[in-house]
Amino acid sequence: MKDLRRYLVLKYIQYLVLSSSNALSTLLGLLGSLYTIIILQSAKVSSKSTAVLISHLAKADLLVSISLISEVLIWTLGVDVSSTAFTAALLQNLLTANTHISYLLLSCVASEAYLITFFPTESRRLRTVRNARLTSRLIWILVTCECFLFQTDDLLKATSTSALTPHSLCAWWFQFSRVAAALLRSLSYLLGVLLRILNVYIYYKIFFSISNR
Repeated sequence: MKDLRRYLVLKYIQYLVLSSSNALSTLLGLLGSLYTIIILQSAKVSSKSTAVLISHLAKADLLVSISLISEVLIWTLGVDVSSTAFTAALLQNLLTANTHISYLLLSCVASEAYLITFFPTESRRLRTVRNARLTSRLIWILVTCECFLFQTDDLLKATSTSALTPHSLCAWWFQFSRVAAALLRSLSYLLGVLLRILNVYIYYKIFFSISNR
């Protein structure tokens, strides 16, 4: 459990403290996720809701690995990514999806820590492995839909729309995706700020509660 707590601290620093990821934090995050996936397979680690959330947090770094491996292959093969709008957008959207999944899962872990600290008995029915799995799956589904919408919007931006009929189905879909993606990006940014504040508040309350005891 000490290793898992260190991993959570690393992830909180990577996503909720640093303003943007850098090469060092990304590398440490990938190594930490790999180590965490390995130790979670051990029989010594009990199957609890927190462990489920941490497991999905570690698996989210697979998106970063796919993006990095793709960039290395593209660089090795000498492919001009700027000429393939779909690939460039996909690699960026994979990193965005990883960030959003990590934000949400870290907030779930913080919320669970808050419930354990202040409402251990009352919240026992909520803090189940089944609920943790359902929450993690829901997060993956929502972020996957978001990634699909962003990818569609980026692809349409790179496609010429001058030939589209103003009132055609494609034109309506183009306008809808542009507006929906813009709103979702703004909402994602606002939600990220709110989650940072929420996590700081939760651990502030937990820290002073433990100190008073």
